[in-house]
Amino acid sequence: MRIARNRPRPRAARLLLGAALTAVMAFSVGGTAASAVEKDGGIAANARTDAYIRDIATDTGLEPHGAIYSSFFNSPDVKICPTAVECATSISPTVGSTVHIFGKLRVPGPYGSGISAGTLKAYYTTSGGAAVWPTHWTPIGSKPVVAAPGVTTASIEWPVVPTIGHFCLLLRWESPTDPMLFEGSATSINTQYNNNIAWKNANTVPAGPNVGPAVRPYALANPLAAPARYDLAFRPLGEPLPGANIVVDLGPELFERWRAAGGQGEGIRVVGRSAVQIVDPAKAQIKALLINPDERPVLSISFSTSQELQRPYQLQVVQVGPVNDDGRKYDVGGVDYTFEPAKR
Repeated sequence: MRIARNRPRPRAARLLLGAALTAVMAFSVGGTAASAVEKDGGIAANARTDAYIRDIATDTGLEPHGAIYSSFFNSPDVKICPTAVECATSISPTVGSTVHIFGKLRVPGPYGSGISAGTLKAYYTTSGGAAVWPTHWTPIGSKPVVAAPGVTTASIEWPVVPTIGHFCLLLRWESPTDPMLFEGSATSINTQYNNNIAWKNANTVPAGPNVGPAVRPYALANPLAAPARYDLAFRPLGEPLPGANIVVDLGPELFERWRAAGGQGEGIRVVGRSAVQIVDPAKAQIKALLINPDERPVLSISFSTSQELQRPYQLQVVQVGPVNDDGRKYDVGGVDYTFEPAKR
């Protein structure tokens, strides 16, 4: 079987998969490679279709989408809405409610043409970074879709939102004429190298001087076969949040691991028995958190503000991988938090 050339293969030496970490993450045990194949292997090049879901606003469907070092986990083409009518902005669902997940399929992408028929599938997991595919993802539902040239919007009902309350969503477009480029255990790699996959990690947090702390879970993970150290980085998206008080409770076990490794970090200070306060959100990092394979510690992040907000503010919390062979660390997933003025 020969791989078709109508879609680029992963350029291991020059791109994200060229680093040791990401190569292992992409092709770890249990991962499979898949691509469009020539006529003698199944799909003729002239029968290839391509529908894509954007990872970022400027995404045109190219794989990888060109934003390897920027956010790939808050797709603008995925929304959670309270009714079957598409809403203007995605909401944070209420536990026990029924919501609807909307996804936009864009046709044609750069690797095919024509009408694309397949199934749109939705999954959820606890908010956080480095989720392992498929271990950490729970199916929500699916819908058959015929995606014509242009933008096709489809929705999947999510009945009785479960009690963890704050989620990452994953949409997958599966079509016999529009296969995945390849898949491994790292959701971050799969998302960037398959335009059929989109990740949506976004939470709304009410904030203001008369609002108590809002607590959100944040799950860490390690898709590698060996223990590895990850950083947790805080990145304001725009102007700093006024009067912000952000506390990360690592839990006793992870906190002790962190302290035993030297308690490394920047823009932080220890408060309490297992918690770290973010002193400078513009550059804060909790460094060298040791995460073992097959575990998923869930941190507790508490947000509050001492000042009245005049407009929404955004803060990105990202899990950053170990140093690779190219001397860089790569984002492996995260969450965008939007602080909104408290409703009167």
